[in-house]
Amino acid sequence: MFFDRPESGELAVLVHLNLGSEDEPEDPREFEELVLSAGGDPVALISGQRNAPHPKYFVGTGKLAELSDLVQEACAELVIFNHNLSPSQERNLESVLKCRVLDRTGLILDIFAQRARTHEGKLQVELAQLQHMSTRLVRGWTHLERQKGGIGLRGPGETQLETDRRLLRARIKSIQKRLEKVRRQRDQGRRSRQRADLPTLSLVGYTNAGKSTLFNRLTDADVYAADQLFATLDPTMRRVELDDVGPVILADTVGFISHLPHKLVEAFRATLEEAASASLLLHVVDANSDERSVNISRVNEVLAEIGALELPTLMVFNKIDLLEHPEPRLERNDQGLPIAVWLSAQTGAGCELLLQALAELLANETVHETLLLPPSMGRLRALLYGNNAVVSESQAEDGGLRMEITMPKADFLRLLKSENLSVEQLRSQSASGRKIA
Repeated sequence: MFFDRPESGELAVLVHLNLGSEDEPEDPREFEELVLSAGGDPVALISGQRNAPHPKYFVGTGKLAELSDLVQEACAELVIFNHNLSPSQERNLESVLKCRVLDRTGLILDIFAQRARTHEGKLQVELAQLQHMSTRLVRGWTHLERQKGGIGLRGPGETQLETDRRLLRARIKSIQKRLEKVRRQRDQGRRSRQRADLPTLSLVGYTNAGKSTLFNRLTDADVYAADQLFATLDPTMRRVELDDVGPVILADTVGFISHLPHKLVEAFRATLEEAASASLLLHVVDANSDERSVNISRVNEVLAEIGALELPTLMVFNKIDLLEHPEPRLERNDQGLPIAVWLSAQTGAGCELLLQALAELLANETVHETLLLPPSMGRLRALLYGNNAVVSESQAEDGGLRMEITMPKADFLRLLKSENLSVEQLRSQSASGRKIA
């Protein structure tokens, strides 16, 4: 961008070390999937074991020689580490290997850059990339040095490197201002939904757990879904009608991954706040994954970072069609409330159980009643119709109207207050004989 680098290529040599200093080692299989998602063509994987990274090259000198020979033999143009490298390590490796070197954070940033579609998503990715690059601007353009003496070389005393850093800081500041505007717009949208008392359901989960496929299944949408990491970056929202609940907003969000770069979490905070403000989280899990329990804990770490860990959560174990016994089921806690659903978003098996669970969990905030309205309450009748709350209507024996309604409880109470009415005045009973609470 602002400095010279070898041009990137698709043939890549991968490097994965098991470090004794790591509490939670990276998964080499996930690493290969990341490279494939970025469009790379892995030609070899070098693995090894060290107690701690080499301060200069990350790998030892013997492993570095092996890596150099392999790069030349395979004519690879890219070496990717499944670890985070310091700027100096990256620079030293490039000097020895004579090709571009990328670390785990740079790889994930590249995937995000490819996947971003909306203006907001591109801004968020660019911000994270610039923040990552800011520590790697180390190659000044000596032919433009302004601190030398001599005719035509005297100047303000700013090297080209310093100029690049100043320009980069200005660009970062500009993007942050634009994203702050996006955040205010998102806050305004959330407040509008809260005023309308529309429950918001956010799909969260590890990347490639099947969130977008489930989103498409529930909403009949056509969101891009693929068997690859980070297929979804830009949040998508759809209005869904649930039986006995009414309209809700379903949001598809970006997937999480182990050791998600902090810069990305910061850059995507405006997007992730959609999950933090949800009425209910649907934590989608790949039921067929060997790392199922580990991935759940990794997602919970990110949820804790954005302040969403304490929100009500329904576990959704997806991809049961890949299991040996693919039986959809609904699990409940001791109080009889749904806590987990086992389904297949691909085949649709068990999706009706998910809808049942959502209706049960959200029904507490919804009024399902039969109202008896005298002829004088025509205005209330019109307001109920205006709120799309009327399920059915029939003539009562006394000439009034018997109306079966379903609407958010807060909306119903607000409506009664605006008309200076109380539940007792309506003298209405629910179909089961329960009074409106």
